[in-house]
Amino acid sequence: MSARSQTRRGSAPTQRALRMGEVVRHALSEIIARGDLRDPALSGQAITVTEVRPSPDLRSATVFVTPLGGGEADDIVAALKRARGYLRAELGRMIEAKFTPDLRFVADKAFDQSQRISHVLRKLSNDDVSEVNPDGA
Repeated sequence: MSARSQTRRGSAPTQRALRMGEVVRHALSEIIARGDLRDPALSGQAITVTEVRPSPDLRSATVFVTPLGGGEADDIVAALKRARGYLRAELGRMIEAKFTPDLRFVADKAFDQSQRISHVLRKLSNDDVSEVNPDGA
């Protein structure tokens, strides 16, 4: 193992990987927005591609998706996994890269987690106010 590969392990992504992630994210968003996918689980669904994390060698990428406005993303992820071959082929036509990355779709839970945290913080804040002023006046 070279010294260069040892320094990259576990560290932040390179500028090249970040740039490729953004290129892939924009391209996938455009492909999905066109509405060419014929899966019933995707018809009428507005899908947001929130992030794409390419592997260090850029041969694979993890795509984080969520339904626009939040909600249950498991059906959408399953449908996108079924359409992975088509999406990869379209992606290969749209981007200029040595390799078209293999796509792995994952539901993005960040919005749900942030809503839960906000709810807990609001509840704690309301509890603190009621402790200071128990009669509500």
